[in-house]
Amino acid sequence: MGSRQLSVYAVIALLFITSIIFVNNNYSFYERPIAKVIKTTLEKTTETNEINEIKDQLYTQNILAQLKNGDEKGQHIQLTNEYSSSGAYDQEYQVGNELFVSIDHEKKSELTGTIKDVKRDKYVLIVAWVFIFTLLIVGKKQGLLSVISLAVNAILLSYALDIYLKTSNISLVLVCSISIILFTVLSLLLVNGFNEKTYAAIIATLLGTFVSLLITYLVMWLTSENGLRYEEMQFISRPYKMVFIAGLLIGSLGAVMDVAITMSSSIFWLYEKNNEISIKALKTSGLEIGKDIMGTMTNILFFAYISGTIPMIILYLMNSSALGFTLSMNLSLELARALAGGIGIVLTIPIGLYISIFFVNRKRTKS
Repeated sequence: MGSRQLSVYAVIALLFITSIIFVNNNYSFYERPIAKVIKTTLEKTTETNEINEIKDQLYTQNILAQLKNGDEKGQHIQLTNEYSSSGAYDQEYQVGNELFVSIDHEKKSELTGTIKDVKRDKYVLIVAWVFIFTLLIVGKKQGLLSVISLAVNAILLSYALDIYLKTSNISLVLVCSISIILFTVLSLLLVNGFNEKTYAAIIATLLGTFVSLLITYLVMWLTSENGLRYEEMQFISRPYKMVFIAGLLIGSLGAVMDVAITMSSSIFWLYEKNNEISIKALKTSGLEIGKDIMGTMTNILFFAYISGTIPMIILYLMNSSALGFTLSMNLSLELARALAGGIGIVLTIPIGLYISIFFVNRKRTKS
């Protein structure tokens, strides 16, 4: 192990330790009061009968907690928590949990308040580090570059949305289109470096994504968007159709990028193994690879989008909603996103194949 590798591991270890220490002592960075549970007492239990004769248990929990920030830091506060055994909208709190609270300043005898939310940054950090370590163990250098790429893309997306929210006369689709170009270029260059394989994947990704968006937009225009239920988006004060298209654009990018780099890597690997390989053989091999990944990638998109609607589908059906109405209300937008992404995946296979072959021919001519 070289000194450079040791330096990288030392920096990662330092970041890990620092982040753990910080997240366990960052109370002063929050404006909302935070209270740490030090004692819980179960006061009473009530049995209820819900719709469709579903039985549930309601519990009332008295909580003693210590405030960790603000003017009342160090003082004890009395809280009451009502929760059910189903845990649909509530939960039981344990000693050690940290809660966001609002303090009732009207009562002078003792400090009381209301629970607003749970402080979850510790758990989010643990999951994030598990993800990072998994990438580093499996991917090593490529894994590290993937983490950097992900962080850069998250910052870019946050900045792009901030620009959109602060600028009333700018299109969200335009903002996301520019972001997609930056995401694609930065991600592929960081992970795969400056070479013909990367350039081919970048061009294929952008063409596949924007062509699929164009086809989707044309279909929506020709069908007058019949069957698309925007009810879940109508609370947004911005044009929800544009918000839907922008989300569709961002959502299909990941799958399209994966297909593009797979096609590009495969074609260049075949060429590097045999510099005399014919174009016909490259096309045949590329199409076979494309057929193999097409079905799995389309299924990934389908399951990723549909899985998020399962709780709402169950809720609608439990409340005796018709099956057709339930599926229409909850699946129309998700199916549209999955189909648009699927179109992008299928189109990217031949696009990526022929662009990669073009770069292979160029490389062959140079040598």
